[in-house]
Amino acid sequence: MARKSVSLHDIAAAAGVSHSTVSRALRDSRLISVEVRRRIQGLATDMGYVPNAVAQSLQGSRTRAVGVLVTTISDPFFADVVAGMESVARPAGYSLLLVATHNDPRQEREGVADFRRRRVDGLIMASSRGLPAPDAAPNLPLVLVNSQSARIGAGMHSVAVDDRAGARLAVEHLLALGHRRIGYLGAASRAASNERRRLGYVDALSASGLAHEPALCIESAALDAEPDADFAAGRGLAAQLFARGATALFCYNDMIAIGALRACRDLALRVPHDVSVVGFDDVAPSRYCEPELTTMHQPSRLLGEVAMQLLLDLLEGRPVHDRVLMPQLIVRESTTHVFIAHSSRRNTKI
Repeated sequence: MARKSVSLHDIAAAAGVSHSTVSRALRDSRLISVEVRRRIQGLATDMGYVPNAVAQSLQGSRTRAVGVLVTTISDPFFADVVAGMESVARPAGYSLLLVATHNDPRQEREGVADFRRRRVDGLIMASSRGLPAPDAAPNLPLVLVNSQSARIGAGMHSVAVDDRAGARLAVEHLLALGHRRIGYLGAASRAASNERRRLGYVDALSASGLAHEPALCIESAALDAEPDADFAAGRGLAAQLFARGATALFCYNDMIAIGALRACRDLALRVPHDVSVVGFDDVAPSRYCEPELTTMHQPSRLLGEVAMQLLLDLLEGRPVHDRVLMPQLIVRESTTHVFIAHSSRRNTKI
């Protein structure tokens, strides 16, 4: 038989006081003397009283729940971001409600509507699709993760990694290794962040005096934002850039880059001796693939931590300032100096 839960009335009967006195004592109200508060709180603990979170939220102005929308829960990057959010939310007494939108505006709207029904205290959107509609979450504190736009404001706050600067650093690394025909493998399904990274790629080429060749820039048309789709895109599209003379690839993210590494193996190309490959994100698989992937490290867990702290500050009425974090180049085994002789022989094979 299930054990009956202890109620405020049970504690009141045991303490010989009114229901309202117990309620105030458990809220640590100063209307009740310290001695009575301690006695009732001790009695509640001894009796195994567990507060009803739903009832508390109905009585107060907060549910201590935060709605989180992410592009996908299977991407290691977003998994790290959410872990960072939770590490800040849990000690502060908040829980997370999670919805994956799969870059679908309809699912995003439905997710926000569901969060509003659940009376969340605030929202965090970690999406690579771009900014939400201006009226997506009226009257709810909102923090965006990895959205960079002049439209941010009027109740929207953000923490982001500088995609454009990160892409520029990645391509500058390849240029410093002597590569002059550098291809870009993008992801059209993440329009906003993909455009920033493509612009960073073009910035680096222009600063070095190289003309941007549209033929060396290919974007996956897949609408799916899942890691498997990214891997397939990298594996399927890399050969086109090699056939056009690319000696190095800068990829939108690590999973596309890992797909490109697989394409190199399919084509009997040695990495990095024949071609170099750079990713973006520094997710765990980039450290375990063969060869280990050179990539731009996004402080994904820190993004989540900062986003949650911004939201908590908003809820407490503290000053909030948007944050932009810099990614860091992590050089591993997939990049090296260009070898003209090897690249010449490689171009005859395709």
